[in-house]
Amino acid sequence: MRPAIGIDFGTTNSVVALLRPDGSVETLRHPTGEVFRSVLCFLSGAGGRTRHFAGPAAIEAYLEDPLESRLIMSLKSYLAQRSFTETQIAGRAWRLEQLVALFLRELLAPFRAEIEGARIVIGRPVRFVGQTQEEGLGEQRLRAAFAAAGMEQVQVALEPAGAGHRFAAGLDGAATVLVADFGGGTSDFSVLRFDPGPPRRVTALGHAGVGIAGDAFDYRIMDRVVSPALGKGSDYAVMGKMLPVPIGWYVSFARWHQLSLMRAPRTLRDIASVARTAAHPERLHRLIRLIEDEAGYALYRAVSAAKAELSRQAATVLRFTHTDFVLEAPIARAEFEDWIAPELARIAGALDAALADAGLAAGQVDRVFLTGGTSLVPAVRQLFEERFGSDRVATGGEFVSVAEGLALIAGEAV
Repeated sequence: MRPAIGIDFGTTNSVVALLRPDGSVETLRHPTGEVFRSVLCFLSGAGGRTRHFAGPAAIEAYLEDPLESRLIMSLKSYLAQRSFTETQIAGRAWRLEQLVALFLRELLAPFRAEIEGARIVIGRPVRFVGQTQEEGLGEQRLRAAFAAAGMEQVQVALEPAGAGHRFAAGLDGAATVLVADFGGGTSDFSVLRFDPGPPRRVTALGHAGVGIAGDAFDYRIMDRVVSPALGKGSDYAVMGKMLPVPIGWYVSFARWHQLSLMRAPRTLRDIASVARTAAHPERLHRLIRLIEDEAGYALYRAVSAAKAELSRQAATVLRFTHTDFVLEAPIARAEFEDWIAPELARIAGALDAALADAGLAAGQVDRVFLTGGTSLVPAVRQLFEERFGSDRVATGGEFVSVAEGLALIAGEAV
């Protein structure tokens, strides 16, 4: 039996799983045991030499020397964006596929023995992130990146289908299952029919997805709580007339994968120019300092922690400090749910689209499986419980079920 490997290259985290000959599935972990974040860090050194790090090592390198670092996050979010072709890092042009391949080589380095000769299945979202996404381009770039990392022969499967295979391994009879996979950048839905066999038969009945998930929820907290303290919503003077501070800066600042673009000298000069006549110049100076000091990652961690806390309790306090910027903002779960109402509506729309694609009503679905970090948000779970009833809704394997299911799919490949 050839080894079978599933690889979930995620917007936020990436996971590798191995199907063993005895049928058990194991999540492969790096020696540190830490979650492998989908980030790269380039660190400028003496003599113009540049070193790179990935995952936890990238975060550690960045936090040790943020001013000499370039942190690259959410690479997956650009795969279907034709406008993003390359970026300059320490004087060298890097294509997106090269950056993803570099990350993949680091992710997979400890597991080369397991990967050698294995059947490999990689995941992709039902819908890639972006307003102008091109689905074919997204998968083409994903395959090209894996090929550049030394894996030319890979099978691609939908991520919610992977999670569905993992969930179905515990079923004791035939069932129609709706799988909802919430990643950092996408929310994907698959309706699958599982017949136990032998051999086990899996029939895909319908799919749908939308390019929003956990990162979009973080964005709402940044936009409503953090950005106003950095000048959003205030005014500045132009020839005696008061105008609103440009909103575009805060749209970029509040999105993980766009923050590095704000370090452009022209952008920083524009913010400084507006600050000179702003009603609250100190807020814009804070924004400049956060960008120049590469403090965005620490801020995002604080925001993400507050979001997680709201999944456990009715209120929390977002706390963040950087030099003279001190933020202590109470947030109630109820107001957070009001902020994310547009995203919840789009998730509900994608859910309806998956059922329509399958030609089924909610009552014809036997089980519902929610996975991914955003499935822990109470308002998200409530959406499914209201539609299907709490007795049919299950959660689990929030961060590993996709990779483990992809390994199961690899094991079933002929």
